[in-house]
Amino acid sequence: MNFRGGMNEVLRQASRVQRKIEETKEAFKKKTFEVKGANDQITVIVNGAREVVSIDVAPAFYSSDDRALVLEAIAATVNAALTTATKTLDAELEKLTGGAKIPGLY
Repeated sequence: MNFRGGMNEVLRQASRVQRKIEETKEAFKKKTFEVKGANDQITVIVNGAREVVSIDVAPAFYSSDDRALVLEAIAATVNAALTTATKTLDAELEKLTGGAKIPGLY
């Protein structure tokens, strides 16, 4: 199997893709994702680095008698926000690699 430009060209292209992936990941860290849960009673904002930026709970929901329900809803909303961030990053990286999952690149 012969590559046009040889193996050096393949390595150069892989290096370019790696650089673009790193740039995308770095820029992605600055993005935020807002997810609402429990019928809009909870709002969670996470960033592209998969860190929780803020959690807001409606006072009426927070003062609910069912503390376990409130805590479950908060956890579920945080998980949904983190999943949204992860899936968005994966989709961005798939565009760069043409859909190929290349081990070690991301």
